[in-house]
Amino acid sequence: MVAVTDRVQPRLTIATGEIATETTAIRCLDWDRDRFDIEFGLQNGTTYNSFLIRGSQTALVDTSHAKFRESYLQTLCQEIDPTQIDYLIISHTEPDHSGLVKDVLALAPEITIVGAKVAIQFLENLVHQPFKRLIVKNGDTLDLGNGHVLEFVNAPNLHWPDTIFTYDAKTQILFTCDAFGMHYCSDKTFDENLSEIEADYHFYYECLMAPNARSVLSAMKRMPEVEKISTIATGHGPLLRYNVGELTGRYKQWSQEQAKAETTVAVFYFSDYGYSDRLSQAVAHGITKTGVNVEMMDLRSAEPQEVRELVSIASGIALGAPPLTGPGAENAEAAIGTILVAANNKQAIGLFESGGGNDQSIYPLAVKFKELGLKQAFPNIIVKENPTEATYQLCDEAGTDMGQLLTLKQAIKQMKSLDSELDKALGRISGGLYIITAQKGDVSSAMLASWVTQASFEPLGITIAVAKDRAIEALMHVGDTFVLNVLDEDNYQGLMRHFLKRFPPGADRFAGIKTQSANNGSPILSEALAYLECQVMSRMECPDHWIVYSQVDNGRVSNPDALPAIHHRKVGNHY
Repeated sequence: MVAVTDRVQPRLTIATGEIATETTAIRCLDWDRDRFDIEFGLQNGTTYNSFLIRGSQTALVDTSHAKFRESYLQTLCQEIDPTQIDYLIISHTEPDHSGLVKDVLALAPEITIVGAKVAIQFLENLVHQPFKRLIVKNGDTLDLGNGHVLEFVNAPNLHWPDTIFTYDAKTQILFTCDAFGMHYCSDKTFDENLSEIEADYHFYYECLMAPNARSVLSAMKRMPEVEKISTIATGHGPLLRYNVGELTGRYKQWSQEQAKAETTVAVFYFSDYGYSDRLSQAVAHGITKTGVNVEMMDLRSAEPQEVRELVSIASGIALGAPPLTGPGAENAEAAIGTILVAANNKQAIGLFESGGGNDQSIYPLAVKFKELGLKQAFPNIIVKENPTEATYQLCDEAGTDMGQLLTLKQAIKQMKSLDSELDKALGRISGGLYIITAQKGDVSSAMLASWVTQASFEPLGITIAVAKDRAIEALMHVGDTFVLNVLDEDNYQGLMRHFLKRFPPGADRFAGIKTQSANNGSPILSEALAYLECQVMSRMECPDHWIVYSQVDNGRVSNPDALPAIHHRKVGNHY
């Protein structure tokens, strides 16, 4: 018997409050959002933050997601007569921040929209009506009066091509939209408790900012010095006030580590078309998991020289199909022509559709790249229906395959560099043989593991070392559940051989394997000697692995007389 529950309506609320002199935050709280962009680990909802700055003139910084249309507009009207708003500053045109621009224009048709040149171009196609505009560049200022002098910082690709930051000299608030944010919903306006938010902060960076690490560093160079920033007013999650130095420092450190990678992949996408943005982010995220640097570029607005320079330094190219027609299509066609001219036979290529209904076919492109001698890093990704979590996981795994392909020689060289005696000594540390299985939504995965140990008695807990580039890593974040299957010493060969196979992106790891469902929804392998149902409680980052500490909630042994399989290695530089 299967229990059927009523679908629970998501909880949406709005909170407002003064965050500084003549500055109000309007925070739209989405408590139950369990999926955003490519982030499978999202557990704590998200917020969409908008701000009012009142000098002798008034500016509204960003709007909100369309799901908050009625409540946001009502709250805005309670805070101020919309016709009294002089400027609407667009940090970038992603719909979750600019989804209500057209509605604000309807209430205040004389408002002047402020944004980067690319943002204004994108808005023209978004609102389909004339509007007053002010295009700003890096270092430009806007004086609202009463000391509120706004300075604009160019911050493209964080994580949208038209992003700008806005700095208010009077309050020393830096409005950054996505950068330095996180998907974390709380009644707390600010970052009062660092330990509560740091995991979500890092995860958000890994998903959305790591693929643009060099752009992060460039933007941070243009930002005011940390000592001059009292608050970072982010577009998602709590605002940063108590840990500005610490958290911006982490961004810088993470980005420097990512940017110094020896290998770079150029990821080309077409913004605001189909699912190109999010599919490309998934591919990019998979690539960065292997320690490879990613540079993302928007085909809609890319300049030929920028394209040529990026392709010339790239070891691999991932290309999302642009639309055949419409705004920006001609520019994209020209950019692809430049890519084909600049590409060489030492590079790898991966192609994916955008799912926009008007995609340029990737098959002729695949033929052209093959004729140029580029190696296919992953099979063409075809998107015929709205992407699901499984689609994004496929893209993530495809990106990981590309990264592993490009770093194979480097990995072999590193293995050979370890002192032979130390290598042999380290290899004498034995371990068990286990299969980790996990299911989340319509995404499932599995991994052969050996680095597993009991870590606590009360509560019962274990730790597992999971390589950062393993597909299952995306399903083992805090709050996630999984099953640890213990293999039998007399019956492990078949399962070990199966799960040691290199699966193509998106492949069903459990095809041909007998399983049953655990209480937590993850697969139990029928041939396992024992199983433990676990929930992830915390993670510790190591250079190439995550140490995942998990509480054991349930377990069972199928054969009390059998012994678990043991894994003996001869060397310590690989599994």
